[in-house]
Amino acid sequence: MPQREVPLAHPGEILMQEWLTPMGISQYALAKAIGVPPRRINEIVQGKRAITPDTALRLAAYFGCEAQSWLNLQNHYDTELARQRIEPTLSNIQPYHLFSR
Repeated sequence: MPQREVPLAHPGEILMQEWLTPMGISQYALAKAIGVPPRRINEIVQGKRAITPDTALRLAAYFGCEAQSWLNLQNHYDTELARQRIEPTLSNIQPYHLFSR
């Protein structure tokens, strides 16, 4: 697989760099505002925990954005990690249209 030009960012990194830091919001303040344990936000920011639909809905309500945006970030991250992990297998799979005639 070719090397990624842009490093893969966990959604928690995006949460921290594009939302919390610029807005001056602490992880604790966010957790309290959206009704989740502070540990959940900390683990997301550290890239140790995924953004679930529950958390995405809460973030969307707080920041005034779409929950699907958070889920799309998480899905993209998970898909790219899986692609990296199984790349040797993927490169050996023959596309259906090449052998179906």
